[in-house]
Amino acid sequence: MAPWIAAALYLLDLTVKVIALGVVPKNRRPSSGMAWLLLIMLIPLFGFVVFLILGRTRLGRRRDEQQAEVNALVAERTAQVPTLEDDFPGPAYVKSVSTLNRNLGAQPAMPGNQAILFPAYKESIAAMTTEIESAASWVHVEFYITAWDEVTAPFYEALVRAVQRGVTVRLLFDHLGSRGIPGYKEFTARLDTTGIEWHPMLPIVPLKGEWRRPDLRNHRKILVVDGVVAFTGSQNLIEPGYNKPKNHELGREWVELVARVEGPVVSALNLLFATDWYSETEVKLAEELGTASPPVGEIEAQVIPSGPGFATENNLRAFTTLLYSAQRRLSITSPYFVPDESLLYAITTAAQRGVDVELFVSEAGDQFMVYHAQRSYYEALLRAGVRIYMYPAPAILHSKFFSVDDDVAVLGSSNMDMRSFGLNYEVSLMLLGPEVVTEMRKVEDSNRAIAKELVLEDWLARSKGSAYLDNVMRLTAALQ
Repeated sequence: MAPWIAAALYLLDLTVKVIALGVVPKNRRPSSGMAWLLLIMLIPLFGFVVFLILGRTRLGRRRDEQQAEVNALVAERTAQVPTLEDDFPGPAYVKSVSTLNRNLGAQPAMPGNQAILFPAYKESIAAMTTEIESAASWVHVEFYITAWDEVTAPFYEALVRAVQRGVTVRLLFDHLGSRGIPGYKEFTARLDTTGIEWHPMLPIVPLKGEWRRPDLRNHRKILVVDGVVAFTGSQNLIEPGYNKPKNHELGREWVELVARVEGPVVSALNLLFATDWYSETEVKLAEELGTASPPVGEIEAQVIPSGPGFATENNLRAFTTLLYSAQRRLSITSPYFVPDESLLYAITTAAQRGVDVELFVSEAGDQFMVYHAQRSYYEALLRAGVRIYMYPAPAILHSKFFSVDDDVAVLGSSNMDMRSFGLNYEVSLMLLGPEVVTEMRKVEDSNRAIAKELVLEDWLARSKGSAYLDNVMRLTAALQ
């Protein structure tokens, strides 16, 4: 190699590294910044190119402006709504968490709701289908992944019948999330024949000028019917094996938790749909927003929106605050558990100060890198006194929920991982009161009854190769 070429390559290598030192850490958590810098220092040109493609977590000024516009509208409409009712009987910390959620996500806590939990996969789809059958004005459907298959066919057929009787049906689904499912082209072609208004969320179509960081996703799951009833949770709108032959061969099915809610909180979930519809279509659904539904129950509920449109990581801050507030008991279920430092400290600190803490995860993993990354945290959790329960393979425990003492239940689409905190649009639902916590505990008890508890001695006995792989994948998880 000619000396001048070697010198040029050396200068290029040095220039990339110097630029990275000043650019990469900006507005990024230290662990993420260090992971990116390590990649760039080890493989400068490749690492910098990957950073340029995957290092940006924003979706552009237009979406930020739309989110700010919606937040301002919510703040204006709810200015006279108290953060919590003055006579709310729960502990004082709940009001501070509700205030935090409102300041970050604009949505106030709302009294007068009722909730039914569906831990059974097909029962939740059947319940959603029943509500669509009675729709009179409009139906809003938003799911990360959806398909028209033997399990969801009754749901889609109900949507078609709704359209035929004059109901407006709007459907959103994540472009890349759904495109990876077998039969996607046939699915969209079929939608075109139904009269359903549908749009892919966050589409990537380079030839049409639609490009973004490819792993930013809209991970929300929401169904709203006539502004009267809504569903949200962890479940995608697809058969429980995700139409994958390998999953069917293994007998692998996803285990979920969905809430059916009535009351004023329905309007908050509908607002999230309207926000995403506005982002994808530039159409504002002012008429469908309307006023909050009348009270129908005794549950205080608050919607926690989060995602790239919020710079404040609303779900992470809410979760961490709740975990630090626990006094007696914490039960956490998260299929992809890859916490940042703040969340890890909140959980381990709770256990170390005497709180009974348990974590439910899957024995089997469906995502190689995330599965091994989360395993790298087990030793620290076990040493702190956290009890870890492994939901038996071949099932995938995909439910995302947790309960705090007898006071708070939280469920939705958000995992406890860095992807859900910084890269995905998510929706979480905070439900307050012992009644709803009791219902959630029934789900926790059912899962615990069939799960295997992980013991520290057994975990330390795993192979060194497996431990090495876990730690390497932990590093990749920080590349946010």
